Amino acid sequence: MDLLEYEGKQLVGEAGVAVPRSTLVSDPAAAQRAATAIGGKVVLKSQVPTGKRGKLGGIDFAAGGAEAGEVAQRLLGADIGGHVVHELLVEECVDIRSELYAAILNDPNSKGPLVLFSDQGGMDVEEVEPGAIRSLAVDIRVGLNAEAVRGLVAVPGLADEVVDQVVTTLLAAYRLYRDVDATLVEINPLAVGADGRVIALDSKVSLDPAAIPRHAELLSGLGMTGQDPGTDLEREGKQLGLQYMELDGDVGVLANGAGLTMTTVDAVRHYGGRAANFLEIGGDAYTKATPALRLVLSNPRVRSLVVNFCGAFARTDVMAEGVVAALEELKPRIPVFFTIHGTGEDEAVALVRERLGATPFDRMDDAVRAAVAAAGEQREVMN
Repeated sequence: MDLLEYEGKQLVGEAGVAVPRSTLVSDPAAAQRAATAIGGKVVLKSQVPTGKRGKLGGIDFAAGGAEAGEVAQRLLGADIGGHVVHELLVEECVDIRSELYAAILNDPNSKGPLVLFSDQGGMDVEEVEPGAIRSLAVDIRVGLNAEAVRGLVAVPGLADEVVDQVVTTLLAAYRLYRDVDATLVEINPLAVGADGRVIALDSKVSLDPAAIPRHAELLSGLGMTGQDPGTDLEREGKQLGLQYMELDGDVGVLANGAGLTMTTVDAVRHYGGRAANFLEIGGDAYTKATPALRLVLSNPRVRSLVVNFCGAFARTDVMAEGVVAALEELKPRIPVFFTIHGTGEDEAVALVRERLGATPFDRMDDAVRAAVAAAGEQREVMN
């Protein structure tokens, strides 16, 4: 479960990491008051569960209270990466000397925590020069100590007083990671201010969903619900008991089983398209097909749909019956492409032909290619 920035910063700050002065607001007047109280130049950050907010236009600056109100007026209600902005974090601007990167995350290789540090912060991790990110695997039986952290962060050119503060910051971040069952505590950038102060300008905290009940009191005390906000459609999917994730493409995907669904999403990308969603409906497709299909079609970006069923224990004819009935009820205006294999395959193919007048593709690749091409044709018509 990914926390919003302000939620993560509350936890990070409570753990002992230095963070800028900030106020969460939900209307322009409150933004103006918050900026006036902070004084000087401020930054307004959209509180939405997506990365690259700056590149997407979700972060802006203001010289004072009046301008902060104008910026808030523009940002509130905006769509940033598929998420409507309902809240802003009004935060003091820090005069930055340099930017660092720090994180603690679950490492599948060492089967334990991994501490990361780089003196090249403020950018996407994948853009950092190879070898610039240093790592330290932590034995959970021993824990993390200052000596080990100092050896990690003492890079050439980093002043001793900065190293001391970074050590303190990482130890505090590790305590937070351990105490709240986090899967990630990332601080980027970890800024070195003109005054020599090391401060977390942004943070990302992800919690293990299975551990949320253990920390309900902590989250409530910080004003958090412990619920992943997600998009409107993702929240609706959860209420329906469906594993739905909204993506940024226009090819809808409906498949059974998480592995097959991921494979279908990857195939869409391989053939030049972009999937609009991840949605696996499993063997109970017969009972959930209609709400699942309605959910996929509720995304206005969807211009074609690929249905991919592969049955072993679950019968594909039973799954197809549910989807065919859903298509007959909802009558989508987009082209739909089937590929069906496994137990009950002959019956399922016959069912689709007889009731929908469509012939499923023998190969998944062909169905996906057809869906990608159809989405492209729809885009051209709309343009």
